[in-house]
Amino acid sequence: MAADLKMNDSSLPLRQDIKLLGKMLGEILVNHGGPELLDKVEKIRLMCKTLRTHFDQEIYLSLKEEIVGLSSPMRKQVIRAFSMYFHLINAAEQNHRIRRRRQYHLQDDSIVQPASIESAVLALKENNIKEDVIENILNTLSLELVITAHPTEATKRSILEIQQRIAAILKSLDHPLLTKRERKKLEESLFNEVTILWQTDELREHKPTVLDEVRNGLYYFDQTLFEVLPEIHQELADSLEKNYSETSWEVPNFLRFGSWIGGDRDGNPNVTHDVTWETLDRQRRLVLKKYKEVLVDLMRRYSHSTSRVEVSAELLQLIEMQEVIYLTKEKRWPIKSEIYRRAFAIIIERVNQAGKSDVGYKSADELLDDLFVIKRSLKNHHPAEHELKIIQKLIRQVQLFGFHLATLDIRNHSGEHEAAMTEILQKVQITENYAGLPEEEKMKILQNILKDPRPLLLLNEDYSPETQEMIQVFQMIKKAHEEFGERSISVYLVSMTKSPSDLLEVLVFAKEAGIYRLHADGTFESHLHVAPLLETIDDLSAGPKIMETLFELPVYRNHLRIMGDQQEIMLGYSDGSKDGGTLTANWKLYKAQIEIHEMAKKYQIGLKFFHGRGGSLGRGGGPLNKSILSQPAETIGDGVKITEQGEVLSSRYLLEDIAYRSLEQATSTLLLAATHVSKQAENGNLREHVWEEAIEEISSTALGKYQSLVFGDPDFLTYFTEATPLRELGDLNIGSRPMSRKNKGRFEDLRAIPWVFAWTQSRQLLPAWYAAGTGLDSFASENEQNLKLLQQMYLKWPFFQSTIDNLNMALMKADITTAKEYLSLVEDKAIAERIFTNILDEYEKTKAILLKITGDKELLDHTPNIKESVHRRNPYVDPLNFLQVELIKELRGQDEPNEELLTEVLLTISGISAGLRNTG
Repeated sequence: MAADLKMNDSSLPLRQDIKLLGKMLGEILVNHGGPELLDKVEKIRLMCKTLRTHFDQEIYLSLKEEIVGLSSPMRKQVIRAFSMYFHLINAAEQNHRIRRRRQYHLQDDSIVQPASIESAVLALKENNIKEDVIENILNTLSLELVITAHPTEATKRSILEIQQRIAAILKSLDHPLLTKRERKKLEESLFNEVTILWQTDELREHKPTVLDEVRNGLYYFDQTLFEVLPEIHQELADSLEKNYSETSWEVPNFLRFGSWIGGDRDGNPNVTHDVTWETLDRQRRLVLKKYKEVLVDLMRRYSHSTSRVEVSAELLQLIEMQEVIYLTKEKRWPIKSEIYRRAFAIIIERVNQAGKSDVGYKSADELLDDLFVIKRSLKNHHPAEHELKIIQKLIRQVQLFGFHLATLDIRNHSGEHEAAMTEILQKVQITENYAGLPEEEKMKILQNILKDPRPLLLLNEDYSPETQEMIQVFQMIKKAHEEFGERSISVYLVSMTKSPSDLLEVLVFAKEAGIYRLHADGTFESHLHVAPLLETIDDLSAGPKIMETLFELPVYRNHLRIMGDQQEIMLGYSDGSKDGGTLTANWKLYKAQIEIHEMAKKYQIGLKFFHGRGGSLGRGGGPLNKSILSQPAETIGDGVKITEQGEVLSSRYLLEDIAYRSLEQATSTLLLAATHVSKQAENGNLREHVWEEAIEEISSTALGKYQSLVFGDPDFLTYFTEATPLRELGDLNIGSRPMSRKNKGRFEDLRAIPWVFAWTQSRQLLPAWYAAGTGLDSFASENEQNLKLLQQMYLKWPFFQSTIDNLNMALMKADITTAKEYLSLVEDKAIAERIFTNILDEYEKTKAILLKITGDKELLDHTPNIKESVHRRNPYVDPLNFLQVELIKELRGQDEPNEELLTEVLLTISGISAGLRNTG
């Protein structure tokens, strides 16, 4: 399976890797299915490639005949062959990213990789940014990335691990001093891994449990993030020391990771309070294990003897006090003069016993205190210009990860809180039907409860199981703060926030658990941030008013005052896009941030916007650094929080080098953006008002176009469910959460993930681009100046540039010719033709206006690496799409369920996901 690619000197090593892997896969196909399997795969591939070059009706009909003529088991092996090829390409492309980064580092000091931390610091110096300005920016810099278990990663963990090993071998093969014997040995290992890949099941037999998802999430902390996060901080410190050598730099902990896995109960009944507790316990066990590994290494390294060096008095005091208390004679380090080893023996034992006995550390701060004692002592005798960075790295790790590893956000739907509150208030005879009350009445009741120091609840058993679970969640949060520290759970998110009472209800539950309290003397305490999640177009528009109403309430202001006058607000990209189209949703999100930011400033409340972006373009996806740049400039200093989910986790954080590169790009972007905003703010000019007027008009037109199809056409839902593999997606065991919030067939209840996933599979990618073309083209057609204005906006406004670039990417990944194949799945041909014609017209209109705005001749001309990757993959995705259509047609025509056919359909879904990468 050799790849035929356009020549591009920079990608020559990548093409060589793909050729090597393709050759190995071809050999394995012959070994497994004989020459006829390889011949069949090659024949189909070459026909698809020819059709990509120029469409030929005769070849097209021959291809269809070839695919229809396939039968099991040959058909399944053909599907698997194309799917395996993508897993190999993905590993090769990841290694090529590492290779390109290494090539930059091998250059002389005058050549610096773009979007690196060093390039950012150099840019600051070249622009004469002073040290005090940088220090102020560092103190406000904040990036929190939150991993979620949203089910869009179709690739199994075992497959990802094989990809990881393949990429590592490819990296070793790049070594310039390999002997022939070493190369042969590596190539044999590579062949074995490709063989194992072929002989591994791609599909999960069962849906993962929540704790399976927790285990998968922890894998990234174990493999890469624990090491990479402190290295990013150290790199920034080193670059500042190098370029601003007269200042002593203390880089704060600006980059952290959080998690939703095990805490996100919105629509997932499997996430109980017990599961959340087990999640926290597993996180603690992992981080303590990681600390112990580092401490054992430090004990081995730090063999200093008091006969050679003079250590600090406080270190001697620490050992004298703790050695007797915490260690039995058998566990003490036997050589008295090896002072640091004696100290580490104590620390290791106390880490071992954390959470188990009184010997163990009660908090991460206690461990930090002891590590700082060691660091200060080392400074007494170690050369100042050569700091022992291993101990500093461990200190940074403890500061970042504590004993909780990652802050776990809790999320639930506003309707769940309201239902529980309705039952509670009815039981205690405050009101018979809380849910049916006007908003003003709800707020009045909730405020009175929050002002009353007396408890509200009866005994738990007096309530329904659902309400009991709600109460137990908040009791668990209280217990978690005591056991794991308050950083273990610091934010409670309210999905589908539509009114101020949605947040007050959470405060009432917090009050009953002792997390929020009004004492008899009138003082307050509060230990949990409550954050709204604004998702739909209507909710985004209402967001500023909701928050202003809360900021005006004394009980809520008291809560905020205790929380440092900080309010977190989450913005949902998925449901807004599903509700109003990607262009309108992105503008409404942007606009809501500006309005809430300005309003909060009036109340002197600091904000942190939490961006709920998916991996796919239809759910706010795209490169992390561009996601940061696309925010309103004035909100950068508020702190940035972004979800990282699905296949994004493996593409960014599976390999340490790529994890480092992804996070250094984000750091570089954040640092430069914050500096740029600081300078702009002085001039009072963050963006042109005429740009905002233009996008407002474009958004309004696009919204009308989008909703006229999605909500206005009575046959649209029929087209969507029949012309995509939506029905079959539910059998792909990729997540513990149901596809619909209420398991109903209504569009409103369908989750955004299967909505996007299904459109991506059929190559229409409608959520990622539809209606944008009408909005942009309508505005540009009004007069000649409008097109020039759009071109100016693209060059000068990061938000608009990111929006246009993502539309470009979406159109490039969409394939209307392939999408047309799915029309045969729609029973009513008139519906299929009418709606597809609408989609096709809009595609052509969008493509034309995008090229005018960017000035490119073809889509993605300005990003040749991505463009080449898409071209490289298409001839291998096409066969899977053709096969998928035929299989679904056959499956849906069966009177009885056919497990073998369903398995083959699921294999095509998995293969297409691997081929297109950001699928859901």
